[in-house]
Amino acid sequence: MKGLTLKPLVSAMALTVMLSACANDNVQTNTTQAPNVVASNIIEQNANNPFFKPYGTFMEIPDFDKIKDEHYLPGFKAGIAAQKAEIAAIVANPEKPTFENTIEAMEFSGELVTKVASVFYNLTGAHTNPAIQEISKEVSPMLSAASDDILLNDELFKRVKAVYLQKDSLNLNTAKAKLLEDTYKRFTRGGANLSAEDKATLRSLNEQIGKLNLEFGDNLLAETNAFELVIDNKADLAGLPQDIIDSAAATATKRGHDGKWVFTTQRPSITPFLTYAENRELRETIFKGYIERANNDNANDNKKTLAKIASLRAEKAELMGYKTHADFVLEERTAKTPENVYGLLDKVWPAALAQANAEVVEMQKLIDSQGGDFKLEAWDWWYYSDQIRVAKYSFNEQQTRPYFSLEATLDGVFYTANRLFGITVKERSDLPKYHPDVRTWEVYDKDGSFLAVFMGDYYVRDSKRGGAWMNSYRQQYNMNGVESKPIIVNVLNYPRPTGDEPALLTFDEASTLFHEFGHALHGILSDVEYRSQAGTSVPRDYVEFPSQVMENWMTQPEVLAQFAKHYQTGEVIPQELVKKIQAASKFNQGFATVEYMAATKLDLDWHTLTDNTVRDAAKFEAESLANMGLIKEIAPRYRSTYFSHIFAGGYSAGYYSYLWSDILGADAFEAFKENGIFDPATAQAFRDNILSKGGSADPMQLYRQFRGKDAGIEPLLRSRGLLEDK
Repeated sequence: MKGLTLKPLVSAMALTVMLSACANDNVQTNTTQAPNVVASNIIEQNANNPFFKPYGTFMEIPDFDKIKDEHYLPGFKAGIAAQKAEIAAIVANPEKPTFENTIEAMEFSGELVTKVASVFYNLTGAHTNPAIQEISKEVSPMLSAASDDILLNDELFKRVKAVYLQKDSLNLNTAKAKLLEDTYKRFTRGGANLSAEDKATLRSLNEQIGKLNLEFGDNLLAETNAFELVIDNKADLAGLPQDIIDSAAATATKRGHDGKWVFTTQRPSITPFLTYAENRELRETIFKGYIERANNDNANDNKKTLAKIASLRAEKAELMGYKTHADFVLEERTAKTPENVYGLLDKVWPAALAQANAEVVEMQKLIDSQGGDFKLEAWDWWYYSDQIRVAKYSFNEQQTRPYFSLEATLDGVFYTANRLFGITVKERSDLPKYHPDVRTWEVYDKDGSFLAVFMGDYYVRDSKRGGAWMNSYRQQYNMNGVESKPIIVNVLNYPRPTGDEPALLTFDEASTLFHEFGHALHGILSDVEYRSQAGTSVPRDYVEFPSQVMENWMTQPEVLAQFAKHYQTGEVIPQELVKKIQAASKFNQGFATVEYMAATKLDLDWHTLTDNTVRDAAKFEAESLANMGLIKEIAPRYRSTYFSHIFAGGYSAGYYSYLWSDILGADAFEAFKENGIFDPATAQAFRDNILSKGGSADPMQLYRQFRGKDAGIEPLLRSRGLLEDK
């Protein structure tokens, strides 16, 4: 994660995680009919609903052109009712509980609701509209109730527990044993051991949290789309590259400001403006527009919403027998406890803060030397740090744009995947897509066998939330006699091509493409039996690891020489520029690390509350930032009111995961550097132990199998320039 980049919020959430994220915070249909009858009735009444029949497309890609907004709600209701009938059949089974008739039977349930949710929840992020947002508000409590109906079903839990108590005598393989363990934990963590009164309280808490999560996200999207910096004086564009000016003109026309220029708080717009615009007053305006999102005491203000979410989570943690929400969450992560996370942060924070302070001193000297009569402020950082970068390395990221067209960078991503794992791709233009921007590829393994469908959705638009992420429309699995090939999607927010030029990326933006394809490979190369263990269905503080590793190939001269070519001349990126990129890669890492860690600490502070008092959000945040010693020249990467990772996504008490995964990523890439960046044996070991296994085994054991040891922190510190190279 760099600059204002939003790495995957659902950066890589598997569908099962997505369903639990929106449902784990109760599905009772408002009917007395049997669920299977209800499902049949709904299907009969909606004969043209594409969710109720095979898609009939290549690899059963969703029939996006046939799926309408009115199809979702009947689909969810029928899917929920069908799964309720499947669960009832498991409970009513007169045979004694076994792994097959209870644990596996549960795993096989819910096919229809999964089918509907996989489309709906992808589009809520990638291509939403007011109708979808309203459906979300109705569906969220339905799914929350459905989840609770399963996890709080006493008779079902008795069967699960009966199998669990036999686990040592069942001779299960690793994946089956983990499925049993995870299923049992899901029930206990879902409230199965609570009293009837406490179960009712839990249902209420889950429903409230789910509704507030949606409210937070809707408010933030509205605030982000509402802000625009309209410029009508060409002089105010001084310093900005021409392609950024052209893009701002196109945005202005689209927003009804013909003949002017419009900049927004979307990353492709705000980052270059903060970096290159000479007008300091306008830099301050757009920066404050960004950091004050959903904090303007209007209809979209999130302060009360997020404070209530934190309060309800603390209340739920206490109900479940945990000290804090963070303790509840981290029990299922590789970090295990809040103390371990704070301990990790405390190891990195001093060096990062010291480096950031040194960067402040250097930039202030530059300001003073230019006759500036002001002190460095947060909205100045990008502008002056870029000047220092240019002075030190004769390099700024705009120099890299001509060499990183989107098309060329995709070639580089596919080249790297081919060299590492032997996979190849074939683009298809005739397959269904949910938006004209989407591109689709077939993916084949090194033996020529079909692996997956891969989709890419790369351009910014108002119907798409900010950031970059990977998700799936179908996950890989081989269960219940069905072999499922995955349908994986990467969603990003790059500026659209302007004029006759292709979409041109900075080095940082190109690196994000490699990062997200690392997530995609986790889904594409998955090779597991059970859907709930496929691909990115791993602990949240482990899921970023494969993507962080993938970024490393982006910086390798051997890889750059293959694809980084000038979009006009075809000239390979000069070695001199490559050396400048490498030299500059450790520049400004004090800032990058501190702004990220400040958000991480803020997340943990919100989620280590030991009581359910509703805090004053502004006061709480100010105290948190003061206690950590954050310097005024740096704002946290995400302030509370727009911290959607933790208040609308699945990263509560887990934003540290990027740093945790970065440690694993830096250490893992050491193995490739030691043996050769395309060493076949190392790549195969990485595929066999990491990418293919998903959540079918203990993740840290898998890491040790690949690396032969636990990960050390030193490679990360060296990669960020916070520790001297050996």
